[in-house]
Amino acid sequence: MEAKLIGLGVETFKIALYLSMPMLLAGLVAGLIISIFQATTQINEMTLSFVPKILIVIVVAIFTMPWMMNMMMEFTIRMIEMIPTFVF
Repeated sequence: MEAKLIGLGVETFKIALYLSMPMLLAGLVAGLIISIFQATTQINEMTLSFVPKILIVIVVAIFTMPWMMNMMMEFTIRMIEMIPTFVF
């Protein structure tokens, strides 16, 4: 019983990591590119680094939404199917 719960917790963290990874990587790459641009042009404006990163993260979230929804629905279905195994 405890092994199932631990496995469930590990799977939950894995799914959270998989779902957040595309947006985090897009924000990281955008931030790196913007930082290099700011360093080369010596423009030090906070909105120049913030607004493009937010827009890129939103675009990535929109494009990956079907995949994320599919993954969350499969996980939810597995969790609902596992309810009888946890009830005594």
